[in-house]
Amino acid sequence: MVLRLPAFRLLFGGLVASMVAESIMILSLAIWVKDLTGSNGLTGLTIVAVAATSVVAPLIGWVVDRFRRRPFLVGANLTVAVALIPLFAVRDRNDVWVIFVVAALYGLSYIAVSAALNGLIKEVVPAVLLPDANGALQSVKQGLRIGGPLAGAGLYTAVGGWTLAVVGQVGFLLAAAAIALIRVPEERPGVARTPWLSEVGAGLRHVAGHPVLRQITFGVALAVFLLGFNETLVFAYVDDGLRRPAAFVGVLTTAQASGGLLGGLVAASLVRRLGELGALTLGMLALFPASFSFLVARLWVAFPGVAVFGAAVSVVFVAFNTMLQRRTPAGLMGRVTAATDALISGPVTVAIMAGAAAVSVVDYRLLFAATGTGLLVIGFVVSRAGARRPFDGQHDAPDLGVDNPPIGEASPA
Repeated sequence: MVLRLPAFRLLFGGLVASMVAESIMILSLAIWVKDLTGSNGLTGLTIVAVAATSVVAPLIGWVVDRFRRRPFLVGANLTVAVALIPLFAVRDRNDVWVIFVVAALYGLSYIAVSAALNGLIKEVVPAVLLPDANGALQSVKQGLRIGGPLAGAGLYTAVGGWTLAVVGQVGFLLAAAAIALIRVPEERPGVARTPWLSEVGAGLRHVAGHPVLRQITFGVALAVFLLGFNETLVFAYVDDGLRRPAAFVGVLTTAQASGGLLGGLVAASLVRRLGELGALTLGMLALFPASFSFLVARLWVAFPGVAVFGAAVSVVFVAFNTMLQRRTPAGLMGRVTAATDALISGPVTVAIMAGAAAVSVVDYRLLFAATGTGLLVIGFVVSRAGARRPFDGQHDAPDLGVDNPPIGEASPA
């Protein structure tokens, strides 16, 4: 069991603390802006400020790869704790810009922490336990979706934004302290031997040059785009189909997160039995019936449908992260993670806007049928990306070159 490893226990504990802080902060910042301004547009800009940072993800990944993972993660969490200090200066609507700046800084830190984390997991966890480590973290992430935003909104209502800033700082400081206690040998990254712009693009080149990663990343990005498109369709489903108030979307989100938690728990065993590609394909194909469940406006269909959605997404991302870790040299892990995050998460805002526009002129059931069919096609294409074989617990990165190349010396796939 992966939690028996002392180093991963510390890492897991630190990440739980930081994820708790994240889960209560983001929605609360948006609510704070709404209270100060009364503007829905400015409230939405809070989320946009976080998401917009994905455009510089490759540059952040390059920075991450120039440092050892453990000290970088300690510094990143300490930096986020410091970045929350300006929130104490927020008094009225004239100070809303401070919240936007903090939200953007958080977005940058999220990319950096994710990039460094994938590399550190690869250092502290044996290859055979990578699916377990990824599954455990995915389960916590989905579990916090059940109560984290609600707890954050409740805390904000009860004690205000300043106290929330303190809670967030405590979470990030605890994460920094736990990660600082990890003892893991890490080689210092080598000196760059090619122009920095070439180094920044190395993560994208690695993915593009690896036939399996290229096809899988493209498939996952398209699937996430369609899921983002569905985000606004759910409101029409609840209103026009279930005849429930918009707040009922929160109930469905809780059911989806519950399914995601279960998916994270079973993902490791699926990866071991089916291999990363087999588990990822299974998760992709499960999104098809989940999408078509929205064609039936009945609660007895709605709850299982969204639960399957959540479970399938968890399995997809556990398999995908495990595949990235196994097929990427350690020295490229930051840039590859940041690049794939940008490719997958970056277009989601556009997808949500497109869904909002489409549902105003097209019946939501037709749109769900279209996205469900698209997800089925993507799942089939992904299944053809390579041979599906049981998980062998071996890193594939050495097949691509040295396992931890200096910056500028990553071998092509």
